[in-house]
Amino acid sequence: MMNTIRSKQAILIGAVILLTVFLFTRDIKGLVKPKQATTGVPAVGQLTSAGSTINLTEVSTTAKNSINANLAAEITTLENAYNTAPDDEKMNAAKVLAEKWDDVEQAVPSALYLEIIAGKERNLNNWLAAGGRLMKAFDNTQDSLISPVLLQKANTAYTNAVALDSTNLEAKTGLGITIVNGMGAPMSGIAMLLDVVKKDPKNLKANMSLGTFAIKSGQFDKAITRFNDIIAIKPSPDAYFYLATAYENLGKNEEAVDAYLNSKKLAANPTLSNFIDKKVKELKSKN
Repeated sequence: MMNTIRSKQAILIGAVILLTVFLFTRDIKGLVKPKQATTGVPAVGQLTSAGSTINLTEVSTTAKNSINANLAAEITTLENAYNTAPDDEKMNAAKVLAEKWDDVEQAVPSALYLEIIAGKERNLNNWLAAGGRLMKAFDNTQDSLISPVLLQKANTAYTNAVALDSTNLEAKTGLGITIVNGMGAPMSGIAMLLDVVKKDPKNLKANMSLGTFAIKSGQFDKAITRFNDIIAIKPSPDAYFYLATAYENLGKNEEAVDAYLNSKKLAANPTLSNFIDKKVKELKSKN
């Protein structure tokens, strides 16, 4: 009996680690990560930033070290143009940099430039763009120091968007997701997301966030219902992977195997495939 409890706890801990960083639809390669310690994993609603900041120059340097040297040199030229641009041209230069950083899949510096733009040209579209890119950066960063700062910044961007248009579902979804991730009482974020889904039942981001929150909080039956609804709208490797995790936690191994295999088929990703092959072998040995 105790072994069964420990096994379920291990599965849940693994799910929390996977889902803490990758909260809603994103590149499937983020679903399977190397083993890592469970200490320091924040509880639901407890991820906060302690007044930390992100240095754009440092972020840029780190990002350039991870990309092709020619692309890095091109970005350096764009940065010099931005830094020396007169005030009336600075925002255009920032937009070019945000797009270029996104093109080379470096979400953090891209997001910071979009935040600068939104701070200067304070309109709904700019805040939504900044919030979306900041959440993308939050989802994908492995840096535990800047992760909560990115979440705080995303929360601020979506708060500003909602202030400009309280009926905008993209703004409410983004704000709700940041709250569920740790920027406030999670149930207030859930209420916001449920309101979005009520108005837009096929809203994938809101539904995905509600489903992953259900897993993180141990409400696996609710998670199964939510992910089956998502799959009926738009099947994805993410949704099948999380569905499998929920089934596994309830001991429904056959259903978990089917869902894992569907995730593998849709993703066609070697890393995920290897992970799922091991998982399926493990689950089948329990039957």
